[in-house]
Amino acid sequence: MIKELIVVEGKSDTVAVKRAVEADTIETGGSAVDRTVIAKIALAMERRGVIILTDPDHAGERIRKIVSAKVPGCKHAFIPEKDATRKGDIGVENASPEAIRHALRNVHTSFEGAPALIGLDDLMAAGMLVHPRAAERRMALGNLLGIGYCNGKQLYKRLAMFGITREEFAGALAQIDQGGITS
Repeated sequence: MIKELIVVEGKSDTVAVKRAVEADTIETGGSAVDRTVIAKIALAMERRGVIILTDPDHAGERIRKIVSAKVPGCKHAFIPEKDATRKGDIGVENASPEAIRHALRNVHTSFEGAPALIGLDDLMAAGMLVHPRAAERRMALGNLLGIGYCNGKQLYKRLAMFGITREEFAGALAQIDQGGITS
């Protein structure tokens, strides 16, 4: 049984999570997260802790940002887009139980205002910004580090927010550069 409550978008996501692990969920009911849902999440955070597991798409990121802003200290689990896509549909409900378990084993806690250990110069040198394959490289990096895909500005913030070390960053880069891009 997972102690924390898992924030998901809808009923299908709850079904998928419960197929993978024994856990309780809170459903946001979509990207318009209302006050009552935020209140439930805040109470869950006080009592048991919260893990946010949303779809690896724009709407899922929007929900993640809203919940994180209103309820600080949440843990974050990410499923790579390739593992959450079936027949062109992206969502937690499409992920295999193993992909969900993997995401939940590799949660990250956000630390708002954490100092950046990896600078914009580092991202530029690594081909994560202003590079012909920057988007592919960021997707591969996000998957390897378990922090999800994001644009360059979000990547900079997310690396700091999750306290990704220079060693973790360098190790992931080495994997990307040695094995080619695997997004």
